[in-house]
Amino acid sequence: MPGFELFGDTERKHLNDVLDNGVLMRYGFDGMRKGHWKARELEAALCERMHAKHAKLVSSGTAALTVALASAGVGAGDEVIMPVFTFVASFESLMAVGAVPVLVDIDDTLTLDPAAVEKAITPRTRVVMPVHMCGSSAQLRELKALCDRHNLLLLEDACQAIGGTYDGKPLGSYGDLGCFSFDYVKTITCGEGGGIITDNAEYAKHADHYSDHGHDHEGNDRGAEQHPFLGYNYRISELHAAVGLAQLSRLDDFLSIQKKNYTVLRTALQGIPGVTFRRVPEEAEENYSFLSFFLPDESTTRKVHKALGDSGVDGCFYWYDNNWHYIKKWDHLKQLKALGKLPAELVKGMPDYSKIGFPASDAIMGRTISVLIKLSWTAQEVEERAVKMADVIRAVPEMS
Repeated sequence: MPGFELFGDTERKHLNDVLDNGVLMRYGFDGMRKGHWKARELEAALCERMHAKHAKLVSSGTAALTVALASAGVGAGDEVIMPVFTFVASFESLMAVGAVPVLVDIDDTLTLDPAAVEKAITPRTRVVMPVHMCGSSAQLRELKALCDRHNLLLLEDACQAIGGTYDGKPLGSYGDLGCFSFDYVKTITCGEGGGIITDNAEYAKHADHYSDHGHDHEGNDRGAEQHPFLGYNYRISELHAAVGLAQLSRLDDFLSIQKKNYTVLRTALQGIPGVTFRRVPEEAEENYSFLSFFLPDESTTRKVHKALGDSGVDGCFYWYDNNWHYIKKWDHLKQLKALGKLPAELVKGMPDYSKIGFPASDAIMGRTISVLIKLSWTAQEVEERAVKMADVIRAVPEMS
């Protein structure tokens, strides 16, 4: 998902604005800035692009999730329902605020199964956190209905899905809060960075304060600012915000390239018997950052994945064996390995994930391969890759 592939004059211009005035911090030093406030500008641009009333930039996608949870008052012992297929940051952010990650199955959208979510709701549940993995939406209408019925927050982890939509709304804007990652390998990048969007003024105010040591940002004297509550340092720098501001202005171009390249690859594979594709909700459009497809069984999928790698087709992910993205390899979570003592409410509330199986998700993930979509491929390279992928898959004996 690398926006960094197309760095150019727009990024250099915004970076040079910051270097020329020498102010790398997003707060203060008003007289030196020459009118440049890159973080503020990017927050305003995010609001416009994501149809949100408020946006807050932070230092990473993980920070965005953590700050969003804290801003909504989620804390020790609160349960948050999340999928077993995600990035480790999803449960790391929950545990950072003392909340209990309640992991449930996915379905063929590769996102939360609403039926599994409903079964997991308890009196301690505070949040449902769908993760729009690999660029495509969870079933937000069904999840929102569950949240409304049970008075729960809907927090969208859209870190991999900027530019995707659901019911015509940008992903991240459908729920109470939405989070994005702008790290080096996302569709648009700040190098390192993240963002939170919300229409809730109270959550936005909390995020503004909490991400900067609790500063209330009232007045023009940073040293005289009050601290209404405890906070931490999740600030983004002006240099990172400058890169992100440039990249957000190019998002539509990136999405167009991704869709074009995705379509070429999908067209080449869709005629192969035994190949099917992840289900994108009828109301949604993905951002085309990955082409995810299913094969008939785990054994065949492993063989196809190996054959693609052996033939030099890079960027093909078999998540079932991935340390970062699927529960099967999350031993540090299952064993609650930490450097210090974890909150008692968290430890007491945690299920024993070393003894809980997820056969429905295993059956999906064991058959899934996701292929990243690059922006820098030439038209010829995409066509050659499509032909090669199709030929390799067909050559696996089980697929012939």
